[in-house]
Amino acid sequence: MTPQPAYLLHKRPYRETSALVDVITLEHGHVRAVAQGVQRAGSKSRAKLQPFAPLHLTWVGDGDLKRLRMMETTHSAVLLAGEGLLCGLYANELLTRALPVGLPTSDLFAIYAWTIERLTRPAERATSLRRLEITLLETLDAEPVFLETDDSPLDPSTRYTYVAESRRFTPIGVQQPGWDGRSLKLLARGDWEAPGLAGLSKALTRAALAPLIGHQPLRSRELMQRLSQRRRQGRA
Repeated sequence: MTPQPAYLLHKRPYRETSALVDVITLEHGHVRAVAQGVQRAGSKSRAKLQPFAPLHLTWVGDGDLKRLRMMETTHSAVLLAGEGLLCGLYANELLTRALPVGLPTSDLFAIYAWTIERLTRPAERATSLRRLEITLLETLDAEPVFLETDDSPLDPSTRYTYVAESRRFTPIGVQQPGWDGRSLKLLARGDWEAPGLAGLSKALTRAALAPLIGHQPLRSRELMQRLSQRRRQGRA
């Protein structure tokens, strides 16, 4: 096969010297494979198979679990630390959990590579993660539909909550926690990065992603919450 541009999403030990890996690739989407011998001391492949490093891979196998054959790095890994590293781990964990194996995702691959580069810049982390989440939802036909549950238009003066099963919104009382129709209609235009909508876009993408990642909490999200708590305590 032609070597595929790829990024490592997750790696865990397998047997004595191998690893089970999840990668995202340009043409084949999420691929799960065995990397034989990669855990062996002195293995050249061990140094290559690192998160956030652009790779070129080939593999063999007809089932869902492949066997990697060639691993080459094309550039140095993006260097992430602190909050940026946690954001990168979140991106990797999210795609590993939510993206089905074998679904072609060239647009998502491009957005992932774009996101990882921008995680080095604190001011761009939140917006780049939202763009990745939205592209993932669109890839899986799971993005919010900005209509009421009966398919009527949203009312700017009404408050709504999101119904994951229908991907639509249902009206709620003014005192209940939710989102106003005016803000939702702004998001419906595709302007997820508009000033003042950062909190809404984060909450809405999280609600839309919840059915895709299941009940088990994301480890990376828990780590980010702990970091935020420590920062708040430090300022107190």
